Amino acid sequence: MNILLLRPHPGNDRFGLGPFFRVEPLGLEYVAAALLGKGHHVTIADLRFRPGTATWVRRTRPNLVGISCLHSLEFDRVLETAREVRLASPDAFIVVGGHAAAAFPAPLEHDLIDAIMVDDGEEAVVHLAACLQQGGALTRVPALRLRTADGWITTPPLEERPPLDLVPLPARHLVQRHRNGYHCLLFKPVWLIETARGCPHRCSFCSVWQLYGRTCRERSIAAVVEDFATSGDAVFVADDLFWYNPERSLELAAALKRRGVYKRWILVQTRTDLIRRSGELMAAWRPLAQDFDIFLGLEAASDNGLAGLSKDAGIGDSIEAVRIARELRYGINGNFLVDPDWEETQFHELWDFVERHGLHRAGFTILTPLPGTDYYQSELARTTGQPWANFDMHHLLWEPRLRAERFFELYAETWRRSILNTAGNKSLMDWIRQVRPSQIPYIIRVLLRTQRMMKPAEYLREHFESCSSRLLKTEVVQK
Repeated sequence: MNILLLRPHPGNDRFGLGPFFRVEPLGLEYVAAALLGKGHHVTIADLRFRPGTATWVRRTRPNLVGISCLHSLEFDRVLETAREVRLASPDAFIVVGGHAAAAFPAPLEHDLIDAIMVDDGEEAVVHLAACLQQGGALTRVPALRLRTADGWITTPPLEERPPLDLVPLPARHLVQRHRNGYHCLLFKPVWLIETARGCPHRCSFCSVWQLYGRTCRERSIAAVVEDFATSGDAVFVADDLFWYNPERSLELAAALKRRGVYKRWILVQTRTDLIRRSGELMAAWRPLAQDFDIFLGLEAASDNGLAGLSKDAGIGDSIEAVRIARELRYGINGNFLVDPDWEETQFHELWDFVERHGLHRAGFTILTPLPGTDYYQSELARTTGQPWANFDMHHLLWEPRLRAERFFELYAETWRRSILNTAGNKSLMDWIRQVRPSQIPYIIRVLLRTQRMMKPAEYLREHFESCSSRLLKTEVVQK
């Protein structure tokens, strides 16, 4: 079969660290590898680059089109992409997959879409392609929400979640034309690697653990080593919780050293309490890269704040993790959550904590009830009618305790205290000195885009536009 896999443009990325991160569509690369293994003709089109959807459909004439949906803010963009596919190829079968689609498929149950994958795609998509090719009953394909003449139904689940080594390596060659466009922070091009999938913890704002039932599956040491060895000089490890299994992580570090793997830069994501109890493990990994950054979910500046997020870690873990990592010459990035229900006291508490521990490389996102979480269900009444694009953790979904004007004054001031403020302690020239001459236009463009996060008026303009739009829609419905 001719199969086209699409990564849509996410839409609204005017706020947050979006300009600093554009990574390859790794999930589609694994799905493509599974399909190529069965003899299908597969194309991956990353719609964050030109050309657009209609051109790719005309070029490939697909029987099956898969659209990825990683985040809930992309729901409307996915539907727009499906509409473009349908206009260009009315008979193509359209399936949507990805984390947000699996965790909360309801917004995608639309006549434009034929099926939604509600689990990992590497195995289910092969069943779907075979069934379409052979004319079998689609109701037998596992792990789908399937559109039928009688409405949407759920097909049986996968008998068991497949091992990640079902597809040892992703089909990276299918996105090679865009390689220089994939970047993180100061580094480009960047390769995305997955060594494990899932998380055993239960943070209230996260849907990963709910989707995977608090499990964590791991790729084999041999597959991970090969992936590292054949990837480029800058690597972002996409695991939800890196170093989750200490024994395996030590074995993996030793295997990478034996293979002679050494990178210019590595970025991983993990937890503060894990670092606090893993000094030996941290020391074993540090020699694998010239620069090695850790992204920490710091989330809050007090034990009360962390407890309210079901973080199952304390502020002492944050402080000690930062100390250990810096002692071993790791770079510390991280994120704090800013609650719309905060008083001014909490903002000052956060500022003091950031200043006291030198956490100026941290980012700050608005605590948002993301679909697929218990928090979303509890706040449903307050978010009804919000466009999905606003679920980006930088828009307010309801009027905050301090009112929008004062909240955004304090929120913008929080960002002004970060390293991204080019009018602060690190100027634009300081950033430029850290990159190669060929990357100067990139870093200038990215930093100029992030400066709007320091301006309350930028947030307020979109907030009031969104409120007006919701009010208008409500009036139309009532009439």
